[in-house]
This record gives sequence, structure tokens and C-alpha cells, in this order.
Amino acid sequence: MDLEPVRRRRGEDLERAILDAAWGQLADHGYDSFTYEAVAERAGTSRSVLYRRWPERDDLVAATFDHAVRKDRPEIPDTGDLRSDVIELLSSANRTRAQLMPLMSTVMGSYFAQSGPTLAEVRERILGHRPGGAMDIVLARAVERGEVDPARLTPRVRSVAFDLVRHDMLTTMQPLSEEAIVAIVDEVFLPLLGVVPHT
Repeated sequence: MDLEPVRRRRGEDLERAILDAAWGQLADHGYDSFTYEAVAERAGTSRSVLYRRWPERDDLVAATFDHAVRKDRPEIPDTGDLRSDVIELLSSANRTRAQLMPLMSTVMGSYFAQSGPTLAEVRERILGHRPGGAMDIVLARAVERGEVDPARLTPRVRSVAFDLVRHDMLTTMQPLSEEAIVAIVDEVFLPLLGVVPHT
């Protein structure tokens, strides 16, 4: 019986396979064992394919985390109410990111120790800010409904809710409680926007 020929992966299929393999390598063996050779072998491809896409290992690390974050991206809530939307968005991120944050913390620490940039530079390199992300969409809808004054939406205010969730996850290595998420929204985020919390 003739065997079906193996389909050669190209483009997005190949890139997805490589980044899945890269994430598996990071999760199983950490940053110190995150080499082109290990990732290529795990993905069933060659090192040259990786080098063409990501000339530096740090490029591949950043792409791997971006891929991992995007894989389980939660649906953007649209309840018609800012408080409800933000609580639902943070709760969804809390569920899907609980396992990602401790690993990211370990990788960031190893990267910092080996490469020597500041921790802020490491965070920006791996996480960055993604305009048009879920929180930006939630806030844009709130502005359209007249719930929020757009003048209050500085970059720091836009990011503070997720920053606090990440901080708690990295500090405790555990998901946040529902009460902690509600407190972030009601005691920090909404007051910064000049919005009176309601329950």
C-alpha cells in the first residue's frame, strides 16, 4: 500500500508549529535550555528556518511569549457596562494566564541575569503594549457610551488593572480570587477614571 506523502509545512502553519515547539521547550526546560537546536529538533525543522525568521534568540523568546498569550486570548466582553466588562475581562485573563505568569517570571529573571538590561526593558521586550488589545476595545466602547472621559485614559491608567493582576500572580504564583479582581476594579481602576463603582 502506498504511503500518503508527508505534507510540507509552510508559512503560518510552519511558524505556528515552531512557536508551539518553542513554548513547549520553555515550559519543559526553561530559558537556559532554550536553544535554536532544541527548538528546531522539537519542531521537526532546521535551525536555518528559525534563524531566517528570528535572527536573535531574544527575538524567538519574545515571539514565543506573544504566541502563547494569543493562543488562549479570551473573548472581549460586551455587557454594555464598563465595570462588568472589566471584571469579566480580568477574570477571564486570570483563568487563562495563571500558568503563564510564573513561567514568564522565571524566563524574565534568567534573561535579565544573562543579558543585563533593566527589568523594565525585559518586560517591554517580552510583553510590550499591544494597541487595540482587549482593554483598549472595552475602554473605547465605554467612551462611546459616555461612561468615561477619554482625557483620563493615559497609558498608565489603561494598563493599571492588568498590571495589578500580573503583579499579584507573579507575587503569589496563584490565580487571583474573585474578591481581589473586584477590588482592583472598584478601588483602583474605576476611581482613576472618575467612575463611581456600582454593584
